[in-house]
Amino acid sequence: MAAPAAPDREFSFDRPDFERVRELIYQRAGISLQPGKQAMVYSRLSRRLRETGHRSFAEYLAQLERGGAGEAEWQEFVNCLTTNLTSFFREEHHFPLLAQALQQRRGKPLRMWCNAASTGEEPYSLAMTVAETLGEQAGVKILASDIDTKVLAAASRGVYDADARGLTPERLKAHFLRGMGANAGAIRVKPELQRLIEFRSFNLMSPSWSLGEPFDIVFCRNVMIYFDAATQRRVLDSMHRAMKPGGLLFVGHSENFTDMRELFRLRGKTVYERVGG
Repeated sequence: MAAPAAPDREFSFDRPDFERVRELIYQRAGISLQPGKQAMVYSRLSRRLRETGHRSFAEYLAQLERGGAGEAEWQEFVNCLTTNLTSFFREEHHFPLLAQALQQRRGKPLRMWCNAASTGEEPYSLAMTVAETLGEQAGVKILASDIDTKVLAAASRGVYDADARGLTPERLKAHFLRGMGANAGAIRVKPELQRLIEFRSFNLMSPSWSLGEPFDIVFCRNVMIYFDAATQRRVLDSMHRAMKPGGLLFVGHSENFTDMRELFRLRGKTVYERVGG
């Protein structure tokens, strides 16, 4: 029998419910939810219970576990529990290093991967750096992926507020179209910039990384902080196989993989080079 809901809560949500959520999101997405995230989980998943007509977390989670909710509801579950904090040219020190790497590879076909693309600010920042460094016809292709299908759909639209953080007036003019009339106050990424990017749903926990030719440059920033050490190792092993020898991996400011020297060696501030043949 489910515990009664707290006085200020619409649904019952006890410690066993929270532990079930932690286990399910770990199995599905590799995310290690910390014990202090109980209020966050309730806030985000209670909206799903309301939308699906479930009366308790126990009922909702049981349906997920039985497979009765279908793959679409599993995706909604993951969408609710992923974090999407982003902005244009976030962790700004990476972009001069990226421009330098692009210059060194000038004239060669180049593949880049932006993992955890969220609502698109990061892959579009990469595309702007490509356009400004090499031109828009430089033969560079960018794969932008995320496990959250809703934010990925927003990214593919490429529409943002005109006062979006991280954009200079020069970049606004060069790379965006301003909305008129009912769309005043909005900006849209120019088509020539969007053509550099392919958006695709992808789960780093997938047993098969069918991503095409190896990548020269990978941005995977502030993703590994949600994984435990074993999951980090598993993902970095797969990422190593998905990259060219000498390829560059850009990670988040609080991520450190210097203990995995057989895979990657440090090349700069939170930038690693893929080692081995």
